[in-house]
Amino acid sequence: MSRPPLPPFTHDTAVQKVRLAEDGWNTRDAEKVALAYSLNTRWRNRVEFATNRSEAQAFLTRKWNKEHEYRLIKELWAFTGNRIAVRYAYEYRDDAGQWYRAYGNENWLFAEDGLMSDRHASINEMPIAEADRKFHWPLGRRPDDYPSLSEFGM
Repeated sequence: MSRPPLPPFTHDTAVQKVRLAEDGWNTRDAEKVALAYSLNTRWRNRVEFATNRSEAQAFLTRKWNKEHEYRLIKELWAFTGNRIAVRYAYEYRDDAGQWYRAYGNENWLFAEDGLMSDRHASINEMPIAEADRKFHWPLGRRPDDYPSLSEFGM
């Protein structure tokens, strides 16, 4: 199975790959999202480590079971060959109704088939008031005309 666009990336294909990742994560469908990762994918996400697709899928299932009304924006930071760096922000609320905004950076490494083989994420989050939320589109894919992180000044 291949997952275009394939490396080596151009600016346009790197932007496309980032948007496809954002769109996938905004579905909050762990089984579908996990298919973008190689069978032996390696992840570092804060203090959690995954060493294969099944562990990545389990991580995503746990994540989206506790992060309600999750909305994510990713933005290309840099790319070369088979590597992409992104920055992102997402908002969600917990079971108690507290809203959070998380900011992070990810470094991605892709196999020749376009599946992500390595994902290294660094994330910081902070509680926010519901009135301070910025991501208000209906759950699912961010509309094309919705502001980017740069447009939000983040």
